[in-house]
Amino acid sequence: MADIILNVEVRERTGTGGARETRRAGLVPGVLYGGDKDPVAVAVKSNEFRKALYTGKLLGHLVTLKYGNETQPVIAKAIDMDPVTDVPVHFDLFRVDEHQLIKIAVPVHFKNHEASPGLKKGGTLNIVRHDVELSCPADAIPEELVCDLTGLDIGDTIRMSAFELPKGVVASLDRDFVVATLAGSSASASADAAADDAAAAASSTSE
Repeated sequence: MADIILNVEVRERTGTGGARETRRAGLVPGVLYGGDKDPVAVAVKSNEFRKALYTGKLLGHLVTLKYGNETQPVIAKAIDMDPVTDVPVHFDLFRVDEHQLIKIAVPVHFKNHEASPGLKKGGTLNIVRHDVELSCPADAIPEELVCDLTGLDIGDTIRMSAFELPKGVVASLDRDFVVATLAGSSASASADAAADDAAAAASSTSE
């Protein structure tokens, strides 16, 4: 099971008024849905929810929901934050079986920027997808996908096939789509053009 446990209470009141009342009581309101059961309005103590959130392993991960003596594996699908105070104000939990195949977006990160000849020349890493939707078991969701930029030059394209996926994990889209490209900056393009002009001038002079 998951490392994080959310102790929930069932909310009697729903809607905007019920959510405000829940927050005034020091709780974060949420909804549990999915599976063959009806949605249930729940709440978690604000300090406990923030502690789980700040581990970085809440959103998009398998967690254990606990209500009394009952437990249920769930995925935290969405968390709404207050735009001013940046504290959690609402969350959505999705019921799953522990080994159930689910589709979920996983963030993409890039490493070894300094080892990319293209970036050293002043090129730019254009990220087409900041996350990729994967199909994977609920208890085996990757933390992230990482691409090594070592040796990549201007004009190179990073496709989904460049990422090594864990066993049992596949991309939801059945094609080798583009994740990022390495493009030349205007400055590097001007430098290349100037070098070409200089070479052409030298060639014509020698003739």
